[in-house]
Parts: sequence; C-alpha cells; structure tokens
Amino acid sequence: MEKGSNGSAALEMQTSELDQPAALRKIISVSSIAAGVQFGWALQLSLLTPYVQLLGIPHKWASLIWLCGPISGMLVQPIVGYHSDRCTSRFGRRRPFIVAGAGLVTVAVFLIGYAADIGHSMGDQLDKPPRTRAIAIFALGFWILDVANNTLQGPCRAFLADLSAGNAKKTRTANAFFSFFMAVGNVLGYAAGSYKNLYKVVPFTMTKSCDLYCANLKTCFFLSITLLVLVTFISLCYVKEKPWTPEPTADGEASSVPFFGEIFGAFKELKRPMWMLLIVTALRGIAWFPFLLFDTDWMGREVYGGNSDATASATAKKLYNDGVRAGALGLMLNAIVLGFMSLGVEWVGRKMGGAKRLWGVVNFILAICLAMTVLVTKQAENHRRDHGGAKTGPPGNVTAGALTLFAVLGIPQAITFSIPFALASIFSSNSGAGQGLSLGVLNLAIVVPQMVVSVGGGPFDEIFGGGNIPAFVLGAIAAAVSGILALTVLPSPPPDAPAFKTGAMGFH
Repeated sequence: MEKGSNGSAALEMQTSELDQPAALRKIISVSSIAAGVQFGWALQLSLLTPYVQLLGIPHKWASLIWLCGPISGMLVQPIVGYHSDRCTSRFGRRRPFIVAGAGLVTVAVFLIGYAADIGHSMGDQLDKPPRTRAIAIFALGFWILDVANNTLQGPCRAFLADLSAGNAKKTRTANAFFSFFMAVGNVLGYAAGSYKNLYKVVPFTMTKSCDLYCANLKTCFFLSITLLVLVTFISLCYVKEKPWTPEPTADGEASSVPFFGEIFGAFKELKRPMWMLLIVTALRGIAWFPFLLFDTDWMGREVYGGNSDATASATAKKLYNDGVRAGALGLMLNAIVLGFMSLGVEWVGRKMGGAKRLWGVVNFILAICLAMTVLVTKQAENHRRDHGGAKTGPPGNVTAGALTLFAVLGIPQAITFSIPFALASIFSSNSGAGQGLSLGVLNLAIVVPQMVVSVGGGPFDEIFGGGNIPAFVLGAIAAAVSGILALTVLPSPPPDAPAFKTGAMGFH
C-alpha cells in the first residue's frame, strides 16, 4: 500500500500546487453550472413522481423509480471522482467529465420527455394502463439522467476545490456560490413546473399520447437543457484547467492503485471528524428524502384531496394536478429562501457560534417542519369532511400553511447544500484521497439513505394506511436524532488544521 499512499500524497500535492487561488469571477462562472443541473433536478423532484403515476405505476411502487438515483450515485460519483482525480487529458482533469455529463443529460431528457410518444408508437394503449413500454423508456431515461447528474456534480465541486487551491476562504465562498446557483436552478425549475400553459411556448410538444401535463413536462426539460448547455459552454470556455501529470515513483513509473483499493483505503484512513460527518449526513438524508420525493404528491393527495390514478374521476385528477402545481410554487418559495440563506451561511454561523451548532439547530427546524405536515393534512381532511368532499381544494389558510412549510425548509436545505461538502473538502487533506474521491465518499452517505427510502417508503406508508404522512413522521424523528448528534458528537474543527485556522466553515 506504500506505493498507493505515495501516489495519493503526490496527487494531493500537485492539486494544491496547480496555482494560486483563482479569481472570484472564475469560481462564480464554474459555480453557475449548478443552475443548469439543478433546473433539471427540480423538475425531477416536482413533476416526475406524479408523471410516473399518470403512466400507470401505483403510488406505493412509484418510489422504486427513484432507486436509480442512489444506485447510480453510489457507483458513479466515486468512480468519476477517482478517475477525474487522475485524468491526464490535455483539456484538464475535470472539464472532460463535465462535458460528458452535459451530453448524457441531453440524451436522457429526450427519452423522458418523449417516453409517452415512443411507448404509444410501440403499441401502448392510452386507455389501458399501465403503459409498460412508456414506463420502460422513461425508466431508461431516468437512469441515464441520474448518471449524468452524478457525472456533472462531482467534478464540478472538485473543480471548485481545485480553483480554491486549499485556501479556506475561497473554499467556503466556492461552496456558498455553488449552493446559491443551485437555488437559482431550483427557482427556475419550480417556476416552470408551476405554470400550466408553458407548453404553448413549444406547441408541438402536445400530442395524442402526451396530454397537457406531459407537454408541460417536455417543454420544461427543453428549457432546462438549453440553460445547462449554455452555462456549461460559457464556463468551460472561460475557465481553463491545467493538464495533470502523474508524479513518477522511485522506479520511474507513475504510481497507481486500483479504484476499489483506493476507495477502501480512503475509508480506512478517515479520521473521526469525517466519520461523524458521514453519520450526521446519512441521518439527515433519511429525514430529507421522503419529503423531497413526495412533496408535490403530498400536496396533490393529502392537501388538495386529489388522485392521479388512471381510473380516478376527472375532478379528482384536476384537484391532484392543482395540488402538484401548488407544490411546485412551494418549492419555488423554498428555493428563494435557500438562495438568500446560502449567501448568509457564514454570517449566521458566526452569530450562532460555529458550524456544529448551526447544523444541529437547522436539523431541528427540519424535524419541526416535517412534523407540521401532519397538522396541515388533518386540517385539509377536516375541511373536506365538513364541506362534503370539497371539490374546489383546501381553504386559503391550509394552502398558506403548506406553502409556509415549503419556504421555511429552505433554511436547513441551504445548510445541507454547503456545510457537509465544504467540510468534506477540508477533511480530504487528512484522508489520503483526492478531492473527487473524497466527495464521492461523502456521496455514499447521501445515496444509501435515499436507497432505503426508495425501497421502503411506499410499503412503509402502506402499512399505516397509505399516503405520505408515515414517511414524513419517520423523517422528523431522523432529523431530530441528526440534530442531537450534530450538537453532541460531531467534533469541532481541529485547531491545528490549516484550513480551519481562518475559519473555513468553522466560523471561528
């Protein structure tokens, strides 16, 4: 292992010596790619769960579609991170992977948007769900989209770490801007998803097999791919990257170690702070993912009292679609709060006494918000019971309460998008791994909980009578435990760590 260890050390040394920290405008330019990526991700979160149910997948099995995200993330991000750390292309280490990811997104968006049309041309009958061929095309596109997103995001964050060149202030600034542009992409995606007549911009999207909802989804994806290609092209043309050359070993050969040996070595070398970071991140994931996957479905079913099943009445489907659009509006409010909070993370952290305390407090905010979904649901159900089914949706105070929860959740989400990644970048200097691989290791703590939620979320809800509330309550409990651990067992930044001497996400 000595040869592999020398290789990792040389890799880190060369990474830190590539240059002085890059100019802020270059960091902002690379960060802007997050807006293009997150536009498409916002569309996934707000529109695709309802869409797969319209294709005929029952609610309790709809969560299984989301398995492709964590599985691809578990495999793709560490592998891409490992190879991007060692890429010797003349275009640089990160840029080739970013371009490849953008190309895969284009293919995936086409397959998802045209799944209903392709399925119908292959023999799907519109009046006999499930549309198995459309579901197969959709699932293929969805898998490719998640692989593409993981291919993009890991190298983007690693590129920002390279541009920061080990400077603590640049590291936290880069992660804050990345989080801010994710919020920008969220706002654009959720705004597009909440506008029901967007298909009129591209009228050919509506076909016999693709109704208004489907046509809006197509149009949204066309807009997202346009934004992603534009920001990626501008950023990679403007920000150049020096080619990386492996350091030769004593025998004159470039050192190397197999991927799995490297990643297991990274786990072996992790210090206690990084392990605590992974545990808190994993629990936070169990808390977040039920809401992230089913937030708009919750609005359509529990809050508005609608139903997306193919056999549901026209009134029930209309209520459901109205609820989904209201959920997309809530997610847009969430993204606005997230954007402003992202820019104020450092200031708020200093006022609260450090990243450890800040992370713990916002996890309790997450727990309270998830628990409050029970109250909103009960109020909506009581209104429908007292008004004979309420064919016009919930009253204004119930809708306002639900939208308020969406908005407040932008606060803990901003912390989630910045602090863990900044800490992982800093801890990587002690882990024996490159930036790309270290961020891939952190990603495992994100995708494993997502796999648990994807596999168990639907059946778990069915045990308690269906709906989304049981998973939300479990998420509230996980968020509370995550908050306790963040306040008690997550170590404070070590005072002898160079990156923390100037307060990188430690806010000292």
